[in-house]
Amino acid sequence: MKFEKNILGIGAGYVGGPSMAMIACKCPAYKVTVVDIDPLRIAAWNSDDLPIYEPGLDAIIAATRGKNLFFSTDIEASIRENDIIFVNVNTPVKMFGVGAGMAADLQYWEKTARQILQHSRSSKIVIEKSTFPVKTALAMERILSNNKTIRFDVLSNPEFLSEGNAVNNMENPDRVLIGFRETENGIKARDILVEIYANWVPRERIIGSNIWSSELSKLVSNAFLAQRISSINAISALCEKTDADINEVAMIVGMDSRVGNKFLSVSVGFGGSCFKKDILNLVYLCRHYNLNEVADYWEGVIKINQYQQERFISNILNAMFNTITGKKICLLGFAFKADTGDTRESPAIFIARRLLEEQAEIVVSDPKALKNARADLAGVVGKVSYTEDPYEAVKDCHAIAVLTEWAIYRDLDFHKIYETMTKPAFIFDGRNILDHKRLFKIGFNVYPIGKPPLVHF
Repeated sequence: MKFEKNILGIGAGYVGGPSMAMIACKCPAYKVTVVDIDPLRIAAWNSDDLPIYEPGLDAIIAATRGKNLFFSTDIEASIRENDIIFVNVNTPVKMFGVGAGMAADLQYWEKTARQILQHSRSSKIVIEKSTFPVKTALAMERILSNNKTIRFDVLSNPEFLSEGNAVNNMENPDRVLIGFRETENGIKARDILVEIYANWVPRERIIGSNIWSSELSKLVSNAFLAQRISSINAISALCEKTDADINEVAMIVGMDSRVGNKFLSVSVGFGGSCFKKDILNLVYLCRHYNLNEVADYWEGVIKINQYQQERFISNILNAMFNTITGKKICLLGFAFKADTGDTRESPAIFIARRLLEEQAEIVVSDPKALKNARADLAGVVGKVSYTEDPYEAVKDCHAIAVLTEWAIYRDLDFHKIYETMTKPAFIFDGRNILDHKRLFKIGFNVYPIGKPPLVHF
């Protein structure tokens, strides 16, 4: 079958796999190939056990794989055969040298750029899909310009996906952003990418900008969302001291149309691959341009997030008579949010390690993230066990810490759970998703976030 367009996605992770699958789903006349250096990851994409859990993704893969969606490890041949290349590689925080702990580690991006340069035999449109610092497109252009006989047009097309809701985000996006050069060839490249998205996205939601605005907008969007979470979490500490109710405060503030009610849910802290990394990149960028007051402001968002996690541990210690040595604590949820198995930067990692430092025994339960949880806690000193069954996990525990807002935890039989626990039994609701008054009536000592505790002593 001859396809109208041949599209390549380099990188088959949380961005590359779902994004390319959606293009294949919505554009059946296009051939979409996804490549990755990890053969196990590619094998998983070609199996019934996908490497990523995302509601609705399995149906999309089943409908497209082997028809116009293909997963491969042959990066070199795929670069030669495709005209439009999405770069979906990982851009973690750099942990060495200049900028360690803040700057983006661009080694994978540069290797990909050089691969594209080396193996291309015809002109290409190269699209930044991963989150890159401002001016990365310029560096890519400089690398690719070393081939004087082939033309490369570089576009920025950052993703704005929310894990756990990524399929809906891709199918019904708030906006699709395309950064491009204001040149004849840059405009032509932009129009080709617009044509792809226009297969399912209304034209008015496809926005063009200069390429540097596009790169910066991704960092700033995540920074603003993280800022709202840190803001409400900071106020939760004040609520606990003043006997105010954070849920009521958030509801009242959120009803102001100037503020809105999104991202005002209090929690033990934000996680995921984007928020912390992107804010650190933004801080590094500000310091590079000697905007130190701006850098300090955004760094404060991360400090509040860390403070919230430390505060959660302090509350556990204070409530449980200032010692948890030898006590068994169940962690309900390990993913950084519900409806995903992703545990990157999850508050649960920090909570688990701190509990183990205090010589507690922990039991980890999560419906989708146990494999990643085992990897995150591999090598830690202490007693850890894992089970998907929450009823099994809570047996003989002194306390439960709810760390992920999985819907199944709201509907657990807490009468049954209470009977199997060591008394006095504690619940620390790190997501404020449970019925605290009901739990108190059952017999639990209940410690929400941003509300007065309900205790029997």
